[in-house]
Amino acid sequence: MTVHFIGAGPGAADLITLRGASLLGQCPVCLYAGSIVAPEILSHCAPGTRLVDTAPLSLDEIEAEYVAAHKAGQDVARLHSGDLSVWSAVAEQIRRLEKHGIPYTLTPGVPAFAAAAAALRRELTIPELAQSLVLTRVSGRASKMPSAETLANFGRTGTTLAIHLAIHALDQIVAELTPLYGPDCPVAIVFRASWPDERIITGTLGTIAERFAETPVERTAIIFVGRSLAAEGFSESSLYDAYYQRRFRGRQ
Repeated sequence: MTVHFIGAGPGAADLITLRGASLLGQCPVCLYAGSIVAPEILSHCAPGTRLVDTAPLSLDEIEAEYVAAHKAGQDVARLHSGDLSVWSAVAEQIRRLEKHGIPYTLTPGVPAFAAAAAALRRELTIPELAQSLVLTRVSGRASKMPSAETLANFGRTGTTLAIHLAIHALDQIVAELTPLYGPDCPVAIVFRASWPDERIITGTLGTIAERFAETPVERTAIIFVGRSLAAEGFSESSLYDAYYQRRFRGRQ
């Protein structure tokens, strides 16, 4: 018996990986976060799969599900939204599985920020303008931010920010970043990227609060801040330059 943690991707049922979909079809038990995982993802499960919505469950109750499946010799597919490597609460579950000696695997998923960038039809790294991306959030009820990981500290670098789980703190974000990026810095809010009700709100640090107030969204949104969001006339990289010599091109 094995617990398979699976990144469900940003929402669309066809943005899960082939491996993740295959595991869903093989496991007789599926635990999923019903509050944030699209129901369509469950279509990859086989008929008769025992589906357990973990949204109302405590960590102790989720642990009990794993232990019961282990005793029954049943593999478990554990679905988390986006990718497992960030803000998935997988680490605390793994710690409990290891306590019981229960095997597990991790299958990555399409991260929400990547789906949001695709919705914007933007590359977030632009030659000589933006070559870094910071994935961050603000303190919330579930967990606090480390003292050094502040918007101000990240903002001083001028890098592109992808701020998760923070739509409720938009005013705070604007106040902290405007002195660092300037009021004309582009901002984009992507709500439920890849879902049928996906929405995009764009503006600048100086205008985004007003535009958001006109058509507010809740919860599942990413806030991008950075010059790469409106880059034009930038230099092209040397990667595809006709005179750029690289190992696979073989030019003399």
